[in-house]
Amino acid sequence: MENLYNTFRIKLSLTPMSYFRSFHDIINWNSRLICIMGQKGVGKSTLMLQHIKQYDNLDETLYVSADNMYFAGHTLYELAGTFFSHGGKRLYIDEIHKYKGWSTEIKNIYDDYPSLQVVYSGSSLLALKQDNKADLSRRSIPYEMPGLSFREFLNIRNGWNLKTSTLEEILQGKVDFPYGEHRPIKYYKEYCRIGFYPFFKEGDAEIRLQNAILANIEDDIPKYAEMTVAAAAKLKKLMYILAKSVPFKPSNETLGRDLSLSRNVVPDYIGYLETSGLFNALRDPGYSDTILGKIEKLYLGNSNIAYSLSEDGIINGGNMRETNFLAWTRQVCKPTSSKISDFEINGITFEVGGKNKKGQQIKEAQSGYLVKDNLEYASGHSIPIWMFGFLY
Repeated sequence: MENLYNTFRIKLSLTPMSYFRSFHDIINWNSRLICIMGQKGVGKSTLMLQHIKQYDNLDETLYVSADNMYFAGHTLYELAGTFFSHGGKRLYIDEIHKYKGWSTEIKNIYDDYPSLQVVYSGSSLLALKQDNKADLSRRSIPYEMPGLSFREFLNIRNGWNLKTSTLEEILQGKVDFPYGEHRPIKYYKEYCRIGFYPFFKEGDAEIRLQNAILANIEDDIPKYAEMTVAAAAKLKKLMYILAKSVPFKPSNETLGRDLSLSRNVVPDYIGYLETSGLFNALRDPGYSDTILGKIEKLYLGNSNIAYSLSEDGIINGGNMRETNFLAWTRQVCKPTSSKISDFEINGITFEVGGKNKKGQQIKEAQSGYLVKDNLEYASGHSIPIWMFGFLY
């Protein structure tokens, strides 16, 4: 285990402490078993290491990655027992989806070492939600970590400390942005290209994002869905068909024909892409809480993915606006499709468009707003799209 401790201390020494994501404070760090899920690259590893560095006694703490070579000859359960016998109290396990049969061993650790706290994370939402044969729902406290909001991007990029706004405050134009020499539209355009993932600071954001996308569709999903090579190739083709067509209203029959798949299998493939975070689905109001509900439209998970998959670096402005609106609002609200416009949240209708967009659709709504890009300030029922990036 000495090599595990050495690796842990090296990673800890390299962990930046200049910025803590507010997601950190959502987690009840006193729980015995904590699950942190999220897309690759949203900062789960950094979050755990920051918490350790700030709050934990290092003599009683160990952080490991489940893909470490140590586990070629040892089990998680064995590690936990040895760690506990040496006085260990807090065990952090990263990339747990890469360890086969992880849920059973986590359950056994939880049951057999009641004074040992375990925090585990994984990049594949699909694996963490489906490979749960031991039923950890009564034991584990799950948290889903999103990518950076526009507000968080600004705070990290500029060293600011901007606060979140509620939906009600945003509809009144009350957002904590330091106007003056700083212009929100300039930063918003930068965010759309590279700001959803914390690695934007490292200079190779586009390459890292492309690698993360490929890892999802070529490794994570096929592995945990137990796909054949041929099926995995069809999943990748589906990814690119959908990416070129968003917002996309799925037709199982058409997609099945294009992919030489049974129309009954197509919803499963779309579900894999959605659960992994590569896509967000907009559903009818009655189905907003279930992945099994009817999909009205499919969007890419965030605008960075849209740019990454674009061959010429240009994406449709309307697509980008709606993608960001859905990606941000779904973190704190329950956006659904609207019969008369683009989105509906808590009975409020939202029509998303450009700066010169007119409000024809929302005239029929009891309560409606225009969400526009290239707009700096809210005015009446016109709200800048970037303000919704302050919801979390």
